[in-house]
Amino acid sequence: MSSIQSRVSLSLLLLRLSVFLVFLMWTLDKLVMPEHAAAIFENFYFIGGLGPTAFYILGILELILIIGFVVGYQKTLTYGAILVFHGISTLSSFPQYLDPFNNLLFFAAWPMLAACYTLFSLRDLDTRWTVS
Repeated sequence: MSSIQSRVSLSLLLLRLSVFLVFLMWTLDKLVMPEHAAAIFENFYFIGGLGPTAFYILGILELILIIGFVVGYQKTLTYGAILVFHGISTLSSFPQYLDPFNNLLFFAAWPMLAACYTLFSLRDLDTRWTVS
């Protein structure tokens, strides 16, 4: 493996692990604190009335997806789903961007969205610690 290939491979691995970490925390939130996840769904996605069981199911399905993502399984599907889900999450926070100095942490979504896009667009080069 050439030096550039090695650096690209390591960079993509680090992006994949860091995106996985964020999604893992969001997934655990659904499983450990479904009432918090319910408030997020109601406030940002305008989906109310979901009980804990719905978030346990969503959390388990999301956990399966992010495990597939972190090991590089079915990259077009898993990387694409991560990109779409994070894109929806980023855009659903639009009102927070209009009051930036009271919502600075929301702006971290944009570089993560760029990381998700990068991983999706370079998925064929993301080979380190992946399953075939």
